[in-house]
Amino acid sequence: MTSNPFTPTFGRIPLLMTGRDSVIREMEQAFENGSGDPNLSTIFTGARGTGKTALLLYLSRIASAHGWIAINVAAISGMLEDILEQTRQGAAQFLEVSDNPRLKGLTIGQLFGLEWDNPEQQQGNWRTRMGKMISALNDQGIGLLITVDEVNSKLDEMVHLAAMYQHFVGEERKVGLLLAGLPGSVNSLLRNESVSFLRRANQHKLSRISDSDIAEGIRATIEESGRSISPEALSLAVEASDGFPYLMQLVGYQSWSQSPDSDAVSEDDVRWGITSARANFAERVLDATYYDLSDGDLRFLRAMLADARESRLSDIASRMGEASNYASTYKRRLIEQGIIGERGSSYVAFELPGFREYLEERFEELG
Repeated sequence: MTSNPFTPTFGRIPLLMTGRDSVIREMEQAFENGSGDPNLSTIFTGARGTGKTALLLYLSRIASAHGWIAINVAAISGMLEDILEQTRQGAAQFLEVSDNPRLKGLTIGQLFGLEWDNPEQQQGNWRTRMGKMISALNDQGIGLLITVDEVNSKLDEMVHLAAMYQHFVGEERKVGLLLAGLPGSVNSLLRNESVSFLRRANQHKLSRISDSDIAEGIRATIEESGRSISPEALSLAVEASDGFPYLMQLVGYQSWSQSPDSDAVSEDDVRWGITSARANFAERVLDATYYDLSDGDLRFLRAMLADARESRLSDIASRMGEASNYASTYKRRLIEQGIIGERGSSYVAFELPGFREYLEERFEELG
């Protein structure tokens, strides 16, 4: 029995990176070009489930294939020390480094070796210690890529990293920084004057993937793993995925798991798989989204449920019993979280798959 090729686990790289071809091509060219390529400073935004984490890891793999050292961290306390330590470990195959940054001599044998004196006290701050390692790597044509997932503007270390990265870029180091996070978190970081240069970084909004790309991703993943799927079953899986990479992985995983010994994934497999995938998506994505919402956010979304599809902002404000400018504040917040999207200048609609139905059940329970 072939193992399930779908990977509905946060932080796992899927067998096929579906629907992000243009971004991947840009970044691959950037790793080839090196210092000075604007794509080396890029920010990815998107709602939960749009594949931000998987894309960062995939791009890290590409960077490594082009001779870069790739460091992947999340924006949590201790991230700066984590970056420093990961850089040491990544450079160990090229550099002989200790915790102490005084150069003693040069050794030949590997690609490049540095021997350091061993003073009792470590010298220099985070910027100077990182700078020395980056310089030593760059001297041998090796770049350093840092990726940060789940951007958090409230974390001082996040702001410090962004500010220090600006200095490395100004010093023409071969270094890259890729950030990913919810739109609201990224926008909050960009409003910080200490890292205003990041506003000039390239930005990619990871939104829905086309049905044709979803279909190709599911079909190719199944066929490359030795099974087949009928056009009818594939159509059901594509519709249920709703353009979201994570939901696609869930649908694929659960559909495959129904009859793993069969040569083909059937329509019945997909129907049962969809039911399980939706339950998983609610637990892993929709619950987390719901608990992040404020009372005002929930009032706005509840007012949207009266409409079958798009909602006019003035109607939402009226149902909330508030002025339009008050409702606009929550409209902006919810768009930044990827929960709703604009449909023209005056209308909004739900963007996150299944969230309308999820809220209807929640509000019904609450009465």
